[in-house]
Amino acid sequence: MDYLSYYKGKRVLVTGGAGAVGSNLVKKLVELGSFVVVIDNLSSGYTWLLPQDSSNLLFIKGDITNDIDLKRVFNEEPEVIFHLAAFFANQNSVDYPEKDLMVNGLGTLKLLEYCRIYGKVERFVYASSGCSIYPSDAPMPYKEDLPLSSWLSTPYQITKALGELYGNYYYKMYGIPFTKARFFNSFGPGEVPGQYRNVIPNFIYWAMLGKPLPITGTGEETRDFTYVGDIVDGLLRMGYYKEAIGEAFNLAAGREIKIRYLAEKVNELTGNNAGIVFKERRKWDTKPRMLASNEKAKRILGFQPDTDFERRLKETVEWFKENWDKIVECAEFGPGISSAVR
Repeated sequence: MDYLSYYKGKRVLVTGGAGAVGSNLVKKLVELGSFVVVIDNLSSGYTWLLPQDSSNLLFIKGDITNDIDLKRVFNEEPEVIFHLAAFFANQNSVDYPEKDLMVNGLGTLKLLEYCRIYGKVERFVYASSGCSIYPSDAPMPYKEDLPLSSWLSTPYQITKALGELYGNYYYKMYGIPFTKARFFNSFGPGEVPGQYRNVIPNFIYWAMLGKPLPITGTGEETRDFTYVGDIVDGLLRMGYYKEAIGEAFNLAAGREIKIRYLAEKVNELTGNNAGIVFKERRKWDTKPRMLASNEKAKRILGFQPDTDFERRLKETVEWFKENWDKIVECAEFGPGISSAVR
């Protein structure tokens, strides 16, 4: 049996399944023949991103911090859990640190405790953040054996690391088959722009409105942008291979893209002539470069990400054009808020 065939007939729980990564994962699982349970409070997800009228999908509007909602979810007897729900992301957590701790900390703890009580989960895949947990001064490319940073610059970074530590505890103490997926700058169809969203959907949104693209910094900053379809594939592999249990894996493209180059390409693809404006770098943004090693994921999981950034960026722009009315309706920006690197 290969890793994709494994999911046929499986009962799979996806927390945060109406979000950008989650909805893409749910679509793939439904396609593979899984029975998928999604729990999402729709604070940053949208039901229109999910497969419509599928008999293999159960959507529950609920919260991972709510015991009534969790009892409803575990009543469906999930065999595999992909825990993607989170209070996203850095600036959001700086503005609302207590909410960040409740969702990312307590929510993860509650899910693990229900797994312990339920006792039938075959795999718990945790969505961590490689962009967050590695030290700012660590050598690049970041490798999984680096220690967690002793100085984290946002509550989001702290609670993502906390989730890993809770998972390690439940794995060692109770045998929960826990594995850690460290995401690096996911992008692609399904991500709606907004005040607390990532740079690519925000850049595309502003460009399609004919506005200049704001860069916080010099534009020489880099990120390891990873296509959402590759992250979904990595998650599915982590949910199948026994070698993944107890381990962490960078799900990354393994190459750097300069933010100024990104902005120029977005303007080119959208026909935006408004150019670029530069703004002051945010205080918490302590990593001018981001590059991950994906050698471990390649070696153990057979992970093979697509490094053709331009092609995938073009696909994302096309998705924006096809879904523009819904995107405009859902985009949430406060007064005077501009997009920026996250």
